[in-house]
Amino acid sequence: MAKKTKKVKIAGRLGSHYGSTVRKKWNSIMTKRIKIYDCPSCLKTGIIRESVGIWKCKKCNFTFAGGAYEPRIQNI
Repeated sequence: MAKKTKKVKIAGRLGSHYGSTVRKKWNSIMTKRIKIYDCPSCLKTGIIRESVGIWKCKKCNFTFAGGAYEPRIQNI
C-alpha cells in the first residue's frame, strides 16, 4: 500500500486521482466535517455530525440543525 504524505492529509486515500484542486477542496470539506466541535448548550466538546445539517452533542443529547459540513449557529 502506498505511503500517505503529510502534504495531502486526508486526501491521501484518493492517491493521484481527480487532480490537485479537487483533492484540496475535498480535504478542506472533510476536515471540517470530521472535526469535533463545542456544544452551544453545555459548552463541552462533543458535537458530531449525524447527517447533512443535523448535529448532536454526545454529552447532553442536544440536537440542532446547522451547516452541512460545520455547525453554524446564529445568535438571534
